Amino acid sequence: MKKTWIAAGIFLLSVGGNGFYGCSPKKEEKEKQIVEAVATVEEEIKEEQILYGINIDELDIVEGVVGRNQTLSTLLAPFNVPYQIIDAIAKKSKDIFDVRNIAFDKKYTVLTSKDSSSQAHFFIYEPNPAEFVVFQLDDQVDIYKEAKPVEINKREVAGEINTSLYVNMVEQGISPDLIDQFADLYGWTVDFQRLQRGDKYKVIFNERLVEGQVVGVDDIQMAYFEHRGDPCYAIPFEQNGELSFFDQEGNSLKKAFLRDPLKYSRISSRYSLRRYHPVQKRYKAHLGTDYAAPRGTEIRTVGDGTVIAASYTSGNGNYVKIKHNSTYTTQYLHMSKIGKGIRVGKRVKQGDVIGYVGSTGLATGPHLCFRFWKRGRQEDWLNEDIPPSEPILEENKAAFERVKTEKLAQLASIPYQQPSTDEKLLTQK
Repeated sequence: MKKTWIAAGIFLLSVGGNGFYGCSPKKEEKEKQIVEAVATVEEEIKEEQILYGINIDELDIVEGVVGRNQTLSTLLAPFNVPYQIIDAIAKKSKDIFDVRNIAFDKKYTVLTSKDSSSQAHFFIYEPNPAEFVVFQLDDQVDIYKEAKPVEINKREVAGEINTSLYVNMVEQGISPDLIDQFADLYGWTVDFQRLQRGDKYKVIFNERLVEGQVVGVDDIQMAYFEHRGDPCYAIPFEQNGELSFFDQEGNSLKKAFLRDPLKYSRISSRYSLRRYHPVQKRYKAHLGTDYAAPRGTEIRTVGDGTVIAASYTSGNGNYVKIKHNSTYTTQYLHMSKIGKGIRVGKRVKQGDVIGYVGSTGLATGPHLCFRFWKRGRQEDWLNEDIPPSEPILEENKAAFERVKTEKLAQLASIPYQQPSTDEKLLTQK
């Protein structure tokens, strides 16, 4: 408000009227008043220097990256912070950000006095690109976490597979998280293990950007996939209070189970009644589906259910077994470790992490052996016909047709990205 009144005074000085001109002072005095008023405005409107929400006009900035085995104490050691304050910060911060979680290669900033003491007044740590934690190191110790301003950027991407879905999407700047969402969306419609060159895709989604860097993606808004010339749309529509995706015929793309217990991975061995066992060196039935993946890859339950086993055996290694209902049960073998809190009786939701890929038990390398029971009998998961969710209801068909017309037109307007010259030559070889 003060700046506004000063600016208004300058305006009156420049145009006359009832301001300074109305007092009829001597010319020299009037000019002096104008000069002084302008200087006042310039001083008042001078912007404060703000960093992480802190006025740094009287502070120096020291930036750095956490080194190996560094802790809060070692990071603050050069900045004359009393041990009592560091200890108080460590104790007080546990509910906001435990200082034991300060990690290698993360950015930090120290704000120090400009005098010779160079004592730190603030330590700011960035656990990820979207957030920062402020530690106030004065006598009044304080810790708080803030989020950086987020910009939403809508993206429309279309492409044609000439290498693989994953590679081609990554080349277009699509994050692995969104590729996982895409694979889950079409998991029961498209066999991603048997894609062909020339298959096409389109996807519309929002990216979250912080300081120009992508820090995450929102859920897919709409998608299209064409496999061997057969198109399949993912059209969003709200039914029974839930937003779901439907194909162009109004059939739901959602089913009771996720298609794969690992995010976008490779099937290394299928269900077989006679397979040569690489450890036991003999032919025997392999009543599961093996997914090759790096050690430590998250394993997720394919559906809601209750844990009925979470243990270790010499054959299965670390494993978890889940009963979904009176019909279906699933089992996850050879884990490097079972997920935190996963124990008998635990209720789990579709997509929950229940363990991590390993090679415990009778396994030659890191992978997940996934087993599937239907009415007490092991079946081939990849050939199972899982019932879909409810299709578009009769009373909603007219509304769905209107939404479909709008969404299909929007997808049709997205041009396919043309491959580069090098990609064309690769495709022709």
